[in-house]
This record gives sequence, C-alpha cells and structure tokens, in this order.
Amino acid sequence: MPTVIEIDRLTKEYEAGFLRKRKTRALDTLSLKVEKGQIFGFLGANGAGKTTTLKLLMRLIYPTSGTARILGRDIGDISMHARIGYLPENPYFYDYLTAREFLSYCGQLFGQKHSTRASRTEALLTRVSLEKKSWDLQLRKFSKGMLQRVGLAQALINDPEIVFLDEPMSGLDPVGRREVRDLIASLRAEGKTVFMCSHILSDIEVLCDSVAILKSGRLAHAGSLDELRSRETRLVEIIATDAPADALKQQLEVRATVTTTASGVRIEVSDEQEVDAVIAALRRVNGKLISIQPVRQSLEELFLD
Repeated sequence: MPTVIEIDRLTKEYEAGFLRKRKTRALDTLSLKVEKGQIFGFLGANGAGKTTTLKLLMRLIYPTSGTARILGRDIGDISMHARIGYLPENPYFYDYLTAREFLSYCGQLFGQKHSTRASRTEALLTRVSLEKKSWDLQLRKFSKGMLQRVGLAQALINDPEIVFLDEPMSGLDPVGRREVRDLIASLRAEGKTVFMCSHILSDIEVLCDSVAILKSGRLAHAGSLDELRSRETRLVEIIATDAPADALKQQLEVRATVTTTASGVRIEVSDEQEVDAVIAALRRVNGKLISIQPVRQSLEELFLD
C-alpha cells in the first residue's frame, strides 16, 4: 500500500526557564511511515511527545528540525489540509453555537454549499450517535462525552482521506467507547487512514493494524501489532477443569507452572513439545482439557517493557 504519512527526523525543542534559558527536547528525531488504509496507533506515557507530534503535523506548531509529508505533500502545504480531519485532545468549541450550527460552520470553512452542509451535518450527528434532541442545543450545555462526539463529527465533515484523532475515547462511557470503536473501524472499511493517539491500550489492541511507541520523545518500538507481539517467549498455556492442582503437580513429568483459577487450572509450559506430557498428566488425574494456546505478549506488557 502507498505511504500517506512520512515523518523524517522530526524534532521539536522548547525553551524553558526564566533567567537561564535552557532547551527541552519534546520530540527527538522521530521517523515514521504510515500506509494508506491503516489504523495506526500512537502510544506513549504522558509527556512522551504524542500531542506534540500531532500539533507539528497539523502545523499548529513548527518543528526545530526535520520534515514531514502527508498525502505526498509537505505539511506546510495548505491545500493538503483540506483532505485531512483532526480531533484534538481537548477540543474547544464555540459555546453558544448548537451542534448543528457548529458543524455547518465547519463545513462552510471547507467551502461546502448550504444543502451539502445540511445533509452532511445530519448524517454525521447520526453517525456519532448524538441524540437528535441535542442537535439544536447550545454546546455549552453538553457533557464532555457529548462534546467528544461533536468533535468526531467535525473531524469528518470534509470527508477526509486521513483522520488524526488525539484521545478519541476521552470522556466516553463504555457504550460510547464501543460506538466510537465501530465508527473508527468503519473508516478503515471505507479506505480511509486513521492516525490515533490513545491511552486506552485495549482499544488500540482491538483496532490498530500498526503501532508506534514513544518514550521521552524518541521512538521506542514501531511495526505491525502482530510483529511487536511476536517478540515473546515460546510459552504455551493449557486450561483444564476437574484436575486437582496438587495431584496434577505430582503427575507432571516436565517443568510447568500450575495456577488454580476460578474456573479450573492454568498450566504454563516453556515449549510446545511439553504439551503432550501435560495432557498425559491430565488424563491420569481425570482432568478435562479446555484449551491450548500460545502465550502472547499483550500490548500493555509491551508498553510497560
């Protein structure tokens, strides 16, 4: 697939201090490529440089050095910005506009005709699951979750090719998170590219094709989710029931970790070749085999590492 986002040694430094100025590097020679049609997860602890990266790509701030291109054009090319959508982490909207008026205003900024703005506004407010009774309510009366839905709608008002989302699940309840996950997945189905920052690792794990992890402004890991999670041991997990843990340990002829759980026992061995020995031991204690699967490193474990 073609590359739609190219970041080359992007660096951002800020001056800190009052009398004795010193430079703080928020982003350090970041290089990344994102392919078309992907949902790309951008991870990092607070202060790692995620929001700085997005602001640089949106040209809200300027890099100290390095370059970036979106859709084959330099990020300073204004015409390119008409083809992308952006939801900031803490969006601020005009409090006294209604949701309908605000989206119509955003559409007008992109040069859309009145009839197009009206139909697209209604379609997007429906798509982000904002209740119709709230469409003509002033935004100052909205909850954080409702504002987040409006923010998602405005990021899509111009039918962008790439959507940049900074913490899109912020302020949403579990139902809202599920609805937004479905919406993001539908964008991929439409051939759009999504560049998404999130602290909710379970959402990244469910949605993303590729991820990058920032640490103190530098790239720590990058690649497809499967590639990153394949950097793991050869551990195999076996789940069984009706097998007393103490009796099973006595019957095991290989080294294994046996843990009692609410639903049975969990046996972990260091190699697939030892699975047969565990199954034989289960038969000797009349245990019932439930599942055998490789132990995959979770995204949370990779992030903490």
